[in-house]
Amino acid sequence: MTTKKIIQISLLLIFIFSLHSVSFAQSKQFTISGKVIDDDLGVPLEYSTISITSVDDPKYLNGGVTDINGNFAIEVPSGTYNIKVEFISFESKTFSKRKVDSNLDLGTIQLGFSSASLDEVVVIAETTQVEVRLDKKIYNIGKDLTTAGATISDALNNVPSVSVDVEGSISLRGNENVRVLINGKPSAMAGFGENNVLGQLPADAIERVEVITSPSARYDAEGTAGILNIILRKEKTRGFNGSLTANIGSPESYGITANVNLRSDKFNIFNTTGFNYRNSPGNGSFDTRYTQGFFDRVVEDRDMQRLGRRFNTNFGVEYFLNEHSSLTASAFFNFGNDEDITTNFSDRYQGNDLVQQTIRREAESEDDKSSQYSLNYINKFNDKGHQITADFQYEYDKEEKPAFVSERATLDLTPEGIGFLPSESVFTVETQNEYLIQTDYVLPFGEGSQFEAGYRGNFKNEVTDYTLSIEDEQSGQFELSPLTNVFNYTENVNALYSQYGSKFGKFSFLLGLRMENTQLKGKINTPLTDEQLLEEFGFPIDTDFDNNYLGLFPTVNLIFEIGESENITLGYNRRINRPRGWFINPFPSRASRTNIFQGNPNLNPAYASAFDLGYLKRWKKLTLTSSLYYQYETDAFERVQQGTGQFFNDIEIIRTIPINLATNERIGAEAGVLYNPAKWLRLNGSFNFFQFNTEGEFNGIDYGTKNTSWFARFSSKLTLPAKIEWQTNANYRGPSENSQTKSDGIFSLDLAFSKEIFKDNATLSFNVRDLLNSRKRNSFTETRSFTQESEFQWRQRSITLSLTYRFNQQKREQERRNQNNGNGDEGDFEG
Repeated sequence: MTTKKIIQISLLLIFIFSLHSVSFAQSKQFTISGKVIDDDLGVPLEYSTISITSVDDPKYLNGGVTDINGNFAIEVPSGTYNIKVEFISFESKTFSKRKVDSNLDLGTIQLGFSSASLDEVVVIAETTQVEVRLDKKIYNIGKDLTTAGATISDALNNVPSVSVDVEGSISLRGNENVRVLINGKPSAMAGFGENNVLGQLPADAIERVEVITSPSARYDAEGTAGILNIILRKEKTRGFNGSLTANIGSPESYGITANVNLRSDKFNIFNTTGFNYRNSPGNGSFDTRYTQGFFDRVVEDRDMQRLGRRFNTNFGVEYFLNEHSSLTASAFFNFGNDEDITTNFSDRYQGNDLVQQTIRREAESEDDKSSQYSLNYINKFNDKGHQITADFQYEYDKEEKPAFVSERATLDLTPEGIGFLPSESVFTVETQNEYLIQTDYVLPFGEGSQFEAGYRGNFKNEVTDYTLSIEDEQSGQFELSPLTNVFNYTENVNALYSQYGSKFGKFSFLLGLRMENTQLKGKINTPLTDEQLLEEFGFPIDTDFDNNYLGLFPTVNLIFEIGESENITLGYNRRINRPRGWFINPFPSRASRTNIFQGNPNLNPAYASAFDLGYLKRWKKLTLTSSLYYQYETDAFERVQQGTGQFFNDIEIIRTIPINLATNERIGAEAGVLYNPAKWLRLNGSFNFFQFNTEGEFNGIDYGTKNTSWFARFSSKLTLPAKIEWQTNANYRGPSENSQTKSDGIFSLDLAFSKEIFKDNATLSFNVRDLLNSRKRNSFTETRSFTQESEFQWRQRSITLSLTYRFNQQKREQERRNQNNGNGDEGDFEG
């Protein structure tokens, strides 16, 4: 189907649906309006169902759904009506026998998570809970005991469908091509495209995580697996309140985080500030057997000592200009000082004889500074959801990473001798500037229909200044290496979108179309000629490229409500995966002379089309979520290992490089269960099974493969005597395989205990992450020139003791419950 036909069909559908809505309009009608929110999180419940039935005429049925801000406005003739507000997995609320002879404003309607009693609602809120929306699932992880004193990466590993591997890489349903947003936008908090900062920021800063596997057109088209949107805390209760959390742990770590909020009728001030000190030892081993070269076998044992010190603060002010508009300004600052020491012990064999031993030591420090400034303006034209928003964001990041690499021989039994082992001095400076401009317009009309349109411009420039100096054998002086270079990378994305949603009876839909123009521009300043680059890297390198891509990305999201607590969803979307700077920069890492990673500047974006069929069913004590999904991706990224044909001290250098494969076809199924058999026990489990089939070749080698894998997650929380809470999290990531590497399954177990103290104003928590110290990746790689067995552990078992003190929160929580009990007419609550 051509681009022109897609646009014509989309416009025709919007025109037809608009005529359908207008045809039902009636004169001399009155409007029933209101806003629906989650009473625990304070966030709008988009696509809540509003059902209106006439008391005098039972055959009369009207209704609609809420918009993105939870607002609804439905026109009805004068009469007396029963009005029911529903949202899947929440208690419904009914306004009985309401007489309508003028416009009726029901105000803010608060829905609570479904449970048999208010006490059970409190229990549910203590661990991860799920809310299902038309195009996403929302997990409230703010009170998960196992994340006390942990990082955002640790917290994400407890979210169903999400996995964080031993190196901190995030995947969604087993696919690493996931887009990470902070508060709905690209952010400095996610680091230089590697999500590394997420492993350093405290989990206490998170309010909730949105898992968006079928994104609508309002979201970036980036991320073929979907989007993870991390929402940071911003308290909405009135007055001054907050919390203070301190933790200490082993391996040596400690931290303190404060969350405070001050809200009045005219403004809302919020701040999260924290300092963390963390020692994270890790290790790895690599046993490589070669089919050619001087050595038959090389065994590397790697010891990693990583020390991180980090201060971060997020400060914001929301000012209410009038009843319909507000302006929010916020600033985020992150300062880090890290010291990493990696030691490689290398044993080299001829046959079964150990003939050489060396010790290689890399000492690297890292000073980084990140700042982000945001402005948001919102103007509501009326209470029906008609509004416009505008956003501006600027961020600046700078990382300075000096490193010194030295190597010496401890054993040498070869006749030729091990030769000179030069020391290396590496100095890397990375700077990034990024601007974001965005505006969104929302127009509700008809009975439960809504049109949206918007623009987003994202402009990013990243400069990597890499200086390598190598010790000269004769003079002992350090001389500049020809590998020294400056990589200037620019990514500009301009996007327009529109979407239309409506509801007919039990059927709701959301249709959208997004157009994005991407410019990927890079220039590598290097003294190497094209011939030298080809000799160094083994394939032609484009040192000055400027690529433009224009794409259309349609989205379709459908939902059918079988009953009050049961629905089926169907989603389709087209996505793009753009190569990041560190995937493009061809100059290799220096942690090992013989096992290196380097980027590929010839990478093209990957495109994927995905389908998602979901089913949700809620019983009194049990909630089931499930889905089947299929994805077809072209030019998919794949990391492959290969021998370079280059040798250092008679050892062939092995390179890991990302490439574009021809296709990647993925199919899978997942299911999640929330079960509350008793007030003192809560069980939560999820299972994901997937199969992928890749096809393609690189440098004449076929890297096609077919593999099946799965992962499972289980969590239980129970209340012991003396009101002690005990939580257990178990994770298993099944074996996986690509064209070269087989990886064993990984099992990990986390335990946590907590108790309320100081009249329930404070919580004392104790947790152990990776109790069995089993979170290790064991792999076997086989190529034409070598085989390699490896074991890698990014971080060892950790123990944390944490204390959280809350002020002015317990009282306000009780006030909120009392307000909920008194909100609306007597007998309005159902369930």
